[in-house]
Amino acid sequence: MRRKALSTILVLIICLASGYSRQYDVCIYGGTSGGVVAALQAYRMGKTVILLEPYGHVGGLTTGGLSAVDVGNPATIGGITREYFKTLAAAYGKDLKFDNYFAHTGGDFVIEPHAAEQLFLDLIAETNIQLLYHKKIISVNKDGMRITQVNMLDGSLYKAKMFIDATYEGDLMALADVSYSLVREDNRTYGETKNGFFLSPDRFYPEIYWGRPGKNGRRADRKGIWDRDLPILPYIDPGDSTSGLLPTVNPYRGEKNGEEAPGVQAYCFRLCMTRDPENRIPITKPHNYDPEHYEIQRRFIMACVAQGDDMDIRWFTKLDSLVKDKWDFNTATFGSNLPGLSWQWPEADWAKRDSLFKYQEEYHKGLLYFLVSDPIVPEKIRKQLGAFGYCKDEFTDHGGWPYQIYVREARRMVSDLVMNENHCTGKLVADNPVAMASYGVDIHEIQRIAYKGMIFREGKGAGVATKGPYPVGYSAMVPKAVECTNLFVTFALSASHVAFGSIRMEPTFMMLSQSAATAACMAIDSKSRVQDVDYARLRERLITDGQILSRPVK
Repeated sequence: MRRKALSTILVLIICLASGYSRQYDVCIYGGTSGGVVAALQAYRMGKTVILLEPYGHVGGLTTGGLSAVDVGNPATIGGITREYFKTLAAAYGKDLKFDNYFAHTGGDFVIEPHAAEQLFLDLIAETNIQLLYHKKIISVNKDGMRITQVNMLDGSLYKAKMFIDATYEGDLMALADVSYSLVREDNRTYGETKNGFFLSPDRFYPEIYWGRPGKNGRRADRKGIWDRDLPILPYIDPGDSTSGLLPTVNPYRGEKNGEEAPGVQAYCFRLCMTRDPENRIPITKPHNYDPEHYEIQRRFIMACVAQGDDMDIRWFTKLDSLVKDKWDFNTATFGSNLPGLSWQWPEADWAKRDSLFKYQEEYHKGLLYFLVSDPIVPEKIRKQLGAFGYCKDEFTDHGGWPYQIYVREARRMVSDLVMNENHCTGKLVADNPVAMASYGVDIHEIQRIAYKGMIFREGKGAGVATKGPYPVGYSAMVPKAVECTNLFVTFALSASHVAFGSIRMEPTFMMLSQSAATAACMAIDSKSRVQDVDYARLRERLITDGQILSRPVK
């Protein structure tokens, strides 16, 4: 008996070494918030599920620093996503309401990253979902238009009947030879008005006089102090236009608004900071710190002081209050965003992404140190920011620093339905809704350019109001049938650059992922292509599971 057991173990070892893989019903690539939700839904529908995460944590940005959640209209949040946020809020003694109103960011929808991740892990622990970390995809095998297995950098491989790509980058989608875009489309492509190359003529541009913000840090037009902008010379020698441009500043090449243009939104980290002395890790001088990297910020400060601005830390970071004296630090006009790095990220290999991650981390830590230590920085800012530090109880395996970079935009699938600006504004209505989106079009700068002798944030702010919730159609999360018939893409879904700026919020991604998992299970049961799932039956099941598929009644 002992010999037989040893023989069985040896056979298993040999099989694993030779690439043997168990067949799963549903394979989800990306342990993001949506990846976990998709896994839970597939499990609840009786399927065998494997969840593959490229790094060492689940939850993506929901557990990686984006703690003041961008919500839109809470009444559009349903299904497992509603369960999740309601359970989190209850842990803080809150009875989270999902009334019909517009919540820009945060409010009752605030979380501690470690608590959010623990809830995801607790939910997974109640199932037989197989969760594997450090699974970095390098290739995909297909039989015709069907994916048969995904292959990892460590030599492992995984087979399934259905696949869901829940990564911000769309890595599985790209390796499966599904069409995608990394450009900002010409306005004429989808009949849009705010796509392509974009210099905002009416909102995000250098202003000499800005005015005094209200207590909430915003002007009457809701423009926040973190978007304070004013003319700054872009040249290495400020008085010499032939001396070259400052780092991160690109030349203007005569582009016109609305023309197709390269680039995706700038990335940063969303920090969880605290002023609690017992939980605070002080901001210190990072390795390789070079104050010359922050010349733009230096000039920005000098210009603001010259204009009489009573500067505080909001000039460099939008910050939202969380719980337990913790704060979500975002970015600002010349804050932690690093335009240009995001252009390289989507198509970079794993080693290059690690390098880019480290570069952005060092840049961001250096900026914080610059703001607490450099004599050019007003004393008020140095004291305010110096009272903050990283949290000892967050990101404990990374010194209090987030392990997730804020990938605001990467690849976007191009399918039979491309969600675009007209869907956001209600001029078009997508058929066969699988989730409701409601956040305004929120697009960060694509690049800094030297224009009219000043630094401009090109691509910043599309200025498109959604005019209320709108449906995201089923076909936006499935590829064209001629490209792949057993794949769903829920984060890098099919949307134009402008529409993606609205859809890209974590609750929306989570709801789309639940709908995708539901459809995947139905496709398995009916032995059909994902493009042929019976929408009437799908809709019935989604509503039964609490998903919101229509505009909330006022």
